[in-house]
Formats: sequence, structure tokens, C-alpha cells
Amino acid sequence: MSRPLQLLFILDPLDGLKAYKDSSVAMMRAAARRGHAVWTLQRAGLAWREGVVVGTACVPLSLADEDHDWYRAGAAEARPLAAFDAVLMRQDPPFDFEYVTATWLLERAVQAGVRVFNDPRAVRDHSEKIAITEFPQFTATTLVARDPADIHAFIDELGDVILKPLDGMGGSQIFRVRADDPNRNVIVETLAQDGTRTIMAQRYLAQIVDGDKRVLIIGGEVVPYALARIPKAGETRGNLAAGGRGVAMALTAREREIAEFLAPILWARGLLIVGLDVIGGHLTEINVTSPTCMVEIAAQQGFDVAARVIDALEQACG
Repeated sequence: MSRPLQLLFILDPLDGLKAYKDSSVAMMRAAARRGHAVWTLQRAGLAWREGVVVGTACVPLSLADEDHDWYRAGAAEARPLAAFDAVLMRQDPPFDFEYVTATWLLERAVQAGVRVFNDPRAVRDHSEKIAITEFPQFTATTLVARDPADIHAFIDELGDVILKPLDGMGGSQIFRVRADDPNRNVIVETLAQDGTRTIMAQRYLAQIVDGDKRVLIIGGEVVPYALARIPKAGETRGNLAAGGRGVAMALTAREREIAEFLAPILWARGLLIVGLDVIGGHLTEINVTSPTCMVEIAAQQGFDVAARVIDALEQACG
């Protein structure tokens, strides 16, 4: 084991985390088992003064394996982020102005020598939806637009498409729209907000019945198992938050090809934890804010993804 590390996790409120399946909890438990100190901070506790980024209420945690009573919190302290060996930003969207502000503050910490993962500039620059446009060789037919006429033309051309906002998560506001759908006008009006909001349209992939695959990349290394999130009956969304069923399975040759191509590129940008979404061999999203599915892969395949994260942190921190 490396020297004991001081690790700060910037998280959503702890009492709202579901310890039995939460990837951040799994990472904190893996760190604690190795003797590393685990601290948490709410995003609202980030502050800057006189060139120093501070966590105004950093809380030390003791971790337990009991999911209903999984932590004990110590007394909150104001600590400069430079007091930690690494800071992990693990907050769910919405990626609103406060989220962007947090990346700006964390970027100042990086400038001062703090190791922050995922790198705040990379997180800010990688829209989890639009990031796939950098790699069109791996994507299904896709349109990013806000003009309803362009969106309707795309629907008419392909006949069966998926429409989704650029700032959603967990399957929220994702619609499957066919050319003859009587509700297509109101769906486009609602999502594109009468042409004032840019959305994404993608060719519908029938392979969704086999699962929306979450492929994880940790520190530039591809995890050999994906979690196939299989839609429940009557659904087109595989997201677990939308009722999908998670089945861990070995990567296909195509999934490995995509992940191994992207892995060194994304790691070079400071993206320690990345979750690719792949449907039928097509890249649909690149998730960098708080990728999940570690617990399900570990439980079903015995591959401890959270431990790999700690391995990568230990290596990065020397």
C-alpha cells in the first residue's frame, strides 16, 4: 500500500446517498479499508480568498459496511484544499451555473497544485451529451440543433429517433419519436422550448432491448465488464433510475475498441473516472460528472471497480 492519503470527496448530501449501490460510497469504503483518511464537503462549502481555495466545512468520515448506518461524521473543519492529497468532485447534474462556478474554483485549486479528479476544466469542457461529437466514427446518426424545422426534418428522414435534452440525467425527458407520432409536434416544442433550447436527436437503436451498456474507464484503463441496463417492458430507456435492470457482462469486441481508443485521450485530460454509454456498438454519451455502476459490476462479476479507482489515486499521488 502507498502512504496514507488524505482524500476529499465533494458529494451531494450524505443522507441522500443510497449506500447499497452508490459508487462514491464504494470508493470511500475502498479508500478507508486501505487506511486512507476520507473527508467530505458539500459544493456550497467551496470558497476562495487571497489565492487559496478552501473547504469551509470539511467533514471527516468513518465508514462502515452497514448500508443503513454507513458512516459516522466528525466535526467539520475549514481546510485549504491543498491540505488533501486528492480531491474528487462527485456531484450529479444539473450542470447549472453553480456547478460551473465550482469548476472555476476547483480550477484555481489545480493551479495551486491540488490534484482534482475529474479535472474541473475537463468536466466543464465535456458536455456528457455533446462530447460524443468529437468521435463521430463511433456514434449513431446524430443531430444537435434547436430549430424545430431541423429536428422535424431529422425525424422525417430517419423515421424513428430518440430526442433528449443536453442537461438531463437518469433518463429524464428522453423521448422516442416516430415520424407518424401524433405527439411529435408537442414533444419537439416542449424539449426545444419553441426553438430556444438546443437538444440532441439520435437514430433509434433497436439494440436497446439488449441494454444501454455502461463501460467504465478508470485512470486510462478499461474495465473489462460493462453494466447492461436493460429497459423494463414497454420502456425505451435502460437507465436504472427509469426502472432498467442492470446485468454485468464482459465487453464485446466493439465496446472494447471504443473504450480503448478513448481511454488514453480522456485520461490525458485528467478524467480519472469516465462512464461511456454504448448501445448496439454505438457511443451515445461520455459521462464525467459522477459515473456510476461500480457496485453492480463488483457484485455480479467480482471485479472491484472502486478499488481500481483507489489504485489509480495512489499511483497519481505517488
